[in-house]
Amino acid sequence: MRDTEGTGDTNGRAEVMVAEARKAFFVMFAFVALIWVVQLVNAADGYDLSRDHGVVPGDLDSLPALLSAPLLHWSWNHIEANSGPLFVFGFLAAYRGVTRFLGLTLLVALTSGAAVWLFERGGVDTVGASGLVFGYFGYVVVRGLFDRHLVDTLIGVVMAASFAYLLTVAVPGTPGVSWLGHLGGLTGGVLGAWLFRDRGKRSAGGGGGGGGEEPSATASPRADLHKELGDLGLL
Repeated sequence: MRDTEGTGDTNGRAEVMVAEARKAFFVMFAFVALIWVVQLVNAADGYDLSRDHGVVPGDLDSLPALLSAPLLHWSWNHIEANSGPLFVFGFLAAYRGVTRFLGLTLLVALTSGAAVWLFERGGVDTVGASGLVFGYFGYVVVRGLFDRHLVDTLIGVVMAASFAYLLTVAVPGTPGVSWLGHLGGLTGGVLGAWLFRDRGKRSAGGGGGGGGEEPSATASPRADLHKELGDLGLL
C-alpha cells in the first residue's frame, strides 16, 4: 500500500523549501541592486558617502557605520569584485530561511565592523561588502554540521574546496585589503551558524496516539541523505 500521508508530508516540506529559496533569490537580488544604487549615488558624489559613513578605528562617531559600511564601496572595481560572491554565498545562506538569514546579516556586519574598529590602526575609512561575503561563506561551510543536514554539509564541503583561496585575504598582514574585516566577518558567520542552528528534534515517527511508527534510535546516513534530497525535490 502506498503511504500517501508520508508523500504528502515530503511534498509539503519540498514546497516550503522551494518557497524559501525563491524568497532568498529575490532578497539577494534586491540587496545587490541596493548596493549598486548606493554606488551610483556615491560615485556621483565623489565617494563622500564612503568617507562620511565608513568605519574609522577607535572613532566613537563612526560606530553607526558598522551597519552602513557594508553598503558602500570605493570604486567600481571594488563593488564588481564583491557582487558575485555576495549573491552566491548570500543565496546559499538564505535558502533555508530568510528570517534567520537577516539575523545572520546583522551579526556579521557587527563582527566585521567591530574587528576593524577595535584592532585596525590608522584613521582610514573602511567600507565594502566583503565582510558579509566572508561571513556568509563561513556560515555556509559549517552550517550543515551544526544543523545536521547532510545536503548542507555537502554544500559546505564543496564551497570550502572551491573557494578556499578566499582565506588568503583573511590572514594577518594581507596588503591592500581589510583583512581584519574579512576575519571578523568569517568569525561572525561561524558564530551565526551555531547561534541560528536548527534546534528542533527530527523524528521519523508519527504524532501522538498508537498509529505512529516508533522512530529508529540510529538513523541511517543514507536514509538521511535520501530524505534531504527528497525535501529538495531532487528525488
